Amino acid sequence: MTRRLALETPQIALLRLEGVALFAFGVTLFASTGVSWWLFTILLLAPDLSALGYLAGPRIGAWCYNLAHTYTLPAALIGVGWATGTPPALAFGSIWLCHIGLDRVVGYGLKHRTAFRSTHLSF
Repeated sequence: MTRRLALETPQIALLRLEGVALFAFGVTLFASTGVSWWLFTILLLAPDLSALGYLAGPRIGAWCYNLAHTYTLPAALIGVGWATGTPPALAFGSIWLCHIGLDRVVGYGLKHRTAFRSTHLSF
């Protein structure tokens, strides 16, 4: 067992479990849209492009990264897709949600502006 796993708190374990649930929900939602799985594969890592904000410094980088890695925007996009009956909006929102869920499962969290590696999941 690695040191990181040995020190994992119950709260972090719950956040990882939350990530699994959101990833599963996102995959299920995406499957219901009828959109090509190629799009899912291509766009799954797209939210990580927000890390380019770090080129402008850690404060702006953390803000950009966190904006792209909170559940609010993909949830809003999914809501718009449901309200308007627009499968592409549902597909993009579900891919985005899957990305965030997957990040939480593997331990990537929202960034502090002090350093890229300093997250809400680090201890």
